Amino acid sequence: MWEYSDKVMEHFFDPKNAGVLDGANAIGEVGALSCGDALKLMLHIDRVTEIVLEAKFQTYGCGSAIASSSALTELVIGKTLEQAGAISNRDIADFLGGLPPEKMHCAVMGHEALQAAIANFRGETRRPMREDAPLVCKCHGIDAVVIERAIRDNGLSTVEQVSAHTKAGTGCTTCYEQIEDILLRVTSEVAAATAVAVEAAESARAEKAATSAPRAEVAASRAGSVNLFTAPVRSAPAPAATVRPGASVRPPAGASPLSPASPLPPPSAGMTNLKKIRLIEETIEDLRVYLRKDGGDCELIDVDGSNVLVSLTGACVGCQMASVTVSGIQERLIAKLGVPVRVIPVGRNAH
Repeated sequence: MWEYSDKVMEHFFDPKNAGVLDGANAIGEVGALSCGDALKLMLHIDRVTEIVLEAKFQTYGCGSAIASSSALTELVIGKTLEQAGAISNRDIADFLGGLPPEKMHCAVMGHEALQAAIANFRGETRRPMREDAPLVCKCHGIDAVVIERAIRDNGLSTVEQVSAHTKAGTGCTTCYEQIEDILLRVTSEVAAATAVAVEAAESARAEKAATSAPRAEVAASRAGSVNLFTAPVRSAPAPAATVRPGASVRPPAGASPLSPASPLPPPSAGMTNLKKIRLIEETIEDLRVYLRKDGGDCELIDVDGSNVLVSLTGACVGCQMASVTVSGIQERLIAKLGVPVRVIPVGRNAH
C-alpha cells in the first residue's frame, strides 16, 4: 500500500494559496466537474518582468488533486514565465515527495492548467501540437496531445501507465485501442530519435578523436576499444503483448519489429517488472564481456521506472569514452526492450 509523504498530507490538510485571486491576469482551466476532476489556476504576472507574483487555485477532486494544485502554486510563485513553463508534472510530484501511479493524473492536470494559464496571459488560444488532434477519451475529455505529452515526458510504456497519468481509458474503455496505437507510435518515435542522437554523438566523438590525436594513436585506440553499438548480444524472445479483449495492435505489414520507421513491439504490455529486470540484466551481462577485455566493467545497480542505474568500474572510471559506453549500453537496452530507457551511471553504494 502506498504511503503518502508528509508533504502530501501538509498540502492536503493545509493547502497553500487556495481561493479566488482578484486581479488575476492569467487563468488556466482544465477538467470538468462531470469528469470528477477540475482545476482553475489563477496567476498575477508582472507584465514587464513576466514574473509570477501571486498564484491561487480552485480544484475539485481527491486529496492528491488538492495537494498537487497547492504544490503547483508554491512552485510557480517568484518564477519567470519561461521558468514556470518548464515545470513538468514530474516536478509537481517530486515536490510532494511522490504520488502513487494511479494519482499521477493529478500532477498532469496541474501541468496542463499551468500551460493553459501561460497561453491565456500571452493572449493565445491554447492549441494542440497538431491541428487535427482528435479527442481520444470522451469520458474525461482527453485528446491525443495530452496523451502523447504524458508518454514522452514520463517515459510511459503501457496503457495502464497512460491511464494513471491522464485518466484516459478509465471510463467506458472504448478508447483503449486508440491509446495503444498512440503508445506504439510515440515510443517508436522516441526510440528512433534516441538512436539518431547516439549515432550523432558517436560520429562527433570519432571525428574529434581523429583530428586531435596522432593517427597511430587513434588506430591503436580503435583497435583496442569496445564498440557496444555493434557488439553481439544473445537474442531473447520478445515477450508477448497482452491486449484487452476486442482490442488489436496493428503494426504496418512487413515492418521490422525494431525498425525505427515502424512501431516498436509493446514489450512492457505483458512483461512483468521481474522479466523486464531480468532482460536488462542479461543484456548488460553480455556487454560486460567486451568491457572486461579493456579492463573495465559495468554492473546493474537498480531499475527505477525507465531509469537504469549502473556502476562503471575499472578502466571505465574516469575514461573519456565513458559517455560513449553508457550511450552504447542505453541503445542496446532500448533495442531489447522496445521502449526508451535512460542509463545513469552511479556509485556502487547508491542503493
